[in-house]
Amino acid sequence: MRIIDVHTHPVFGTKATPAQLQRWIDHGRRHHIVHMIVLGDVLLFGPTPNAAQLRHINDDTARAARLFPDYFTAFCYLNPLLGERAVMREVERCVAQPGFRGIKLEIANNAAHPCMRHVAKAARTFNLPVLQHSWSVVNIRNSQHQSDPSTTALFARRNPDVKIIMAHLTGIGFRGVLEAKGLPNLYVDTSGGFPEEGLIEYAAEHLGADHVLYGSDLPIRENSVTIGRILGARISAADKQRMLFGNTARLLNLPLN
Repeated sequence: MRIIDVHTHPVFGTKATPAQLQRWIDHGRRHHIVHMIVLGDVLLFGPTPNAAQLRHINDDTARAARLFPDYFTAFCYLNPLLGERAVMREVERCVAQPGFRGIKLEIANNAAHPCMRHVAKAARTFNLPVLQHSWSVVNIRNSQHQSDPSTTALFARRNPDVKIIMAHLTGIGFRGVLEAKGLPNLYVDTSGGFPEEGLIEYAAEHLGADHVLYGSDLPIRENSVTIGRILGARISAADKQRMLFGNTARLLNLPLN
C-alpha cells in the first residue's frame, strides 16, 4: 500500500541539509511512504514563538518543500496569540511560496481560546486545513496551553467551514474519538505514542475510516510501528488504504498519481 504521512518533523533540532532530508526520504520510501507533510520544528523556541522565530521555523519548512517538492508538502506554523495581523501576515508569506497546503498549531494556547478566530479567518481566506496538536489533559496540569480533544472539537463546531485535523489519536484516546464524532469537518491523525489495541477500529467505527489519517510524528515515533498499527487493525483493506493514503491525498488535494 502507498502511504502519505500527514504528521512529520524531518527538520528537527537543527537546520536540515539536503543530504539529511534525502536520508528521511530514503527512510520513508523503505516504508512505502510516497509523501510527507512537514510541520516544522515547532518547539525550537518554546511554546510561544514570536514573529521572527515563526519565520525562522517556517523558512526551514519551506526549504524542505522547495528542495524536494515531489516528496514534501509544508504546513505553516502559527502562534495565534500574536494577533490577527501577525497571523494573516505569516500565512500570506507562507502561501506565497510553493508547497504550503495547511496550518499547524502547537501549544501556544488551547483551541478554545478566542484568538483562534484569527486562525479560522486565515484558514478560510486561503482554503487551508488546520492541524491542531491535541492531547487529553486529564493527567496534564497545564491545560491552559494544551488542547484537550474537547477544545479541538469545540473549535471545529465553531468553524464548520474549516477543515481541522485533531492530532495524536493515542494522545486523545477513546474519549477523544467520541469528542470528534459527528463533526464532518474534523479529522483525526493516528500519531502519538505506542499503539493501543482496538483504538484504530474504534475510530473507524465512530468517525468513519474516511476521517482517519495516518501520521507518525517522525522522528519522535518509528514508522514501522505507526504503520503497523493500521495494517494490523481489524478493518478492511480498503479502509486501511483510505487511512494510509487516500484521505490525506483528498483532504490536501495532493497531485499524486
